[in-house]
Amino acid sequence: MVTRMQRLNSQYRVLPPEGVLMTENPAIYALREAVVHFGDPQRPVLQRISLEIPRGQFLTVVGPSGCGKSTLLRVLAGLQSLSGGQLERSYGESAMPTRGASGAELRAGFVFQQPALLPWRTAMQNLRLPLELGSGAAGEGQAAEAGEERLLGLLEQVGLSRADAGKRPGQLSGGMQMRLSLARALVRDPQVLLLDEPFAAVDDFLRMKLQDSLRALHDARGLTTILVTHNLQEAAYLSDRVVVLQPSPRGLSADLSVRRSRLSPAERRRAPEQFEFLQQLSAALFPS
Repeated sequence: MVTRMQRLNSQYRVLPPEGVLMTENPAIYALREAVVHFGDPQRPVLQRISLEIPRGQFLTVVGPSGCGKSTLLRVLAGLQSLSGGQLERSYGESAMPTRGASGAELRAGFVFQQPALLPWRTAMQNLRLPLELGSGAAGEGQAAEAGEERLLGLLEQVGLSRADAGKRPGQLSGGMQMRLSLARALVRDPQVLLLDEPFAAVDDFLRMKLQDSLRALHDARGLTTILVTHNLQEAAYLSDRVVVLQPSPRGLSADLSVRRSRLSPAERRRAPEQFEFLQQLSAALFPS
């Protein structure tokens, strides 16, 4: 049966439970029949999720509240174990299967919904924190080797100034705190950037600026970026690809490619294909 979504876009497809999405580029993550439940197998949070994420892709996960988006992100980050199925993380030429929170060799930065900065530390001290939290003397060595110029340059990359380095979080605006949180996630030169609704608490004007900064960092650093959001316009604007999770029946219901033309940020926001994709995404979330 041809769905409304398939009529709108031939690239859309409903993924079969046993299927794995195959891509042309090497996958940095491969989920196969992944299941997560918290004590009751009859009430899974994630149900038979199969998904491949190629290196360098900007993937966004959307879906209603309670469908498992944040849980999926935590699984990819190694913060949540699988109850069933398999997760493979790719390290260069090899792929290592895991069902737990192993895989520290794959460097990943995580940006939370709130900046989660330490209020008694300056911006520079907060930026150094991931380096200091390395294991024992190794962590201290990393922090010591992180040159001041490199860290100041990282602040500038996310839109902060060198003058902000000595300020504490209480002296920074909400948007500046979020930029600092993004810089902190990048301080260990991650291969993967994971973001859990990072712009949900900021106003629309600031959100648009942060979106531009995020996409520019993704492109400049060659990151694999995985974003969870409720904002469909954000998903359409930022992504190379969007997947839809549904709570009933629970699982991955749609996989859409985003056509990205070479336009300026302002032109892209007004481009007809953006509005066409929003229609497709809405149809996938609310099928008739």
